[in-house]
Amino acid sequence: MSSTESPTVSAASVLPRVAPVRVGEGERLRSVCLPGVTLTVRSRPATREGLAPALYVHGLGGSSQNWSSLMAELDGVVDSEAVDLPGFGDSPPPDDGDYSVTGHARAVIRHLDAAGRGPVHLFGNSLGGAVATRVAAVRPDLVRTLTLVSPALPELRVQRSAVPTGLLGVPGVAALFTRLTQEWTAEQRVRGVMALCYGDPGRVGPEAFQQAVDELERRQRLPYFWDAMARSARGIVNAYTLGGQHGLWRQAERVLAPTLLVYGARDQLVGFRMARKAARAFRDSRLLTLPEAGHVAMMEYPDIVAGAFRDLLADSGASAGAAGPAPRGDTGDAGNTDGRGTAAVDARS
Repeated sequence: MSSTESPTVSAASVLPRVAPVRVGEGERLRSVCLPGVTLTVRSRPATREGLAPALYVHGLGGSSQNWSSLMAELDGVVDSEAVDLPGFGDSPPPDDGDYSVTGHARAVIRHLDAAGRGPVHLFGNSLGGAVATRVAAVRPDLVRTLTLVSPALPELRVQRSAVPTGLLGVPGVAALFTRLTQEWTAEQRVRGVMALCYGDPGRVGPEAFQQAVDELERRQRLPYFWDAMARSARGIVNAYTLGGQHGLWRQAERVLAPTLLVYGARDQLVGFRMARKAARAFRDSRLLTLPEAGHVAMMEYPDIVAGAFRDLLADSGASAGAAGPAPRGDTGDAGNTDGRGTAAVDARS
């Protein structure tokens, strides 16, 4: 190597040292090195052999910890893994800096291809719901069923309460917000996030609140924290503007897997009115509406979401070994059809 050349350095090799990520009881963490990206994967050891694999994808600003309660509820039902998307949780930024919905979907696909676990029961929340929709549309061979909790699919009339989150994607806004809120404590920030994401923030106990504060303090020490947030928010906004076959609603129509849609009536980030539109778009779908839930129903009502998923398995025959992989690759443009089997279920606590 000449004096003018330098070795290639990945983002994962230059991270600052911060506090370790919390690992819940019965969970394990491992790091997966893939071309252009390193992912942290949270898992729960399968309670018995022969369980079908499941993969969970979190939303903007979240991490694999968002799925811990639901994963515990589904012990004995599926073999669970949850991924930290690039730049979130304990995963370093992607080498190419691509935080678009397509970039995150590419990371999920690379992980599934490398692990050889597909087809999986794929779960997604918010940004993760958009990512999971794209994965299911372009790689049907990797997805056995699809469960979307408040997926970030394009809305013509975005809720006013969701506008500040979208504005994070505007160049310079994240830096300005950081300067304006530099005196805010981690506790204040967490309370604000919970007020935005939970239907009833009072359901969060003191221990869970402190864990969220500790995690935010850890992540704020990472130099790429706000950049990952801003670029991923921009990725959502950009995905909303795409038309044609790359549009998320068009891709939703092309999903072959049986789909469970979960919407909270108190969601301040994804409009509850989008629930019926989603139920019409996904060809083989069922809809669970939770009147008291907000944006993260899998954290607020994990038992109810788990029950709805078990019903999906029972009715679709997609349990372990019951469904083989769908044909690989892009299936083309599948339009709406009659007889989707969409069901609306109201669940009240």
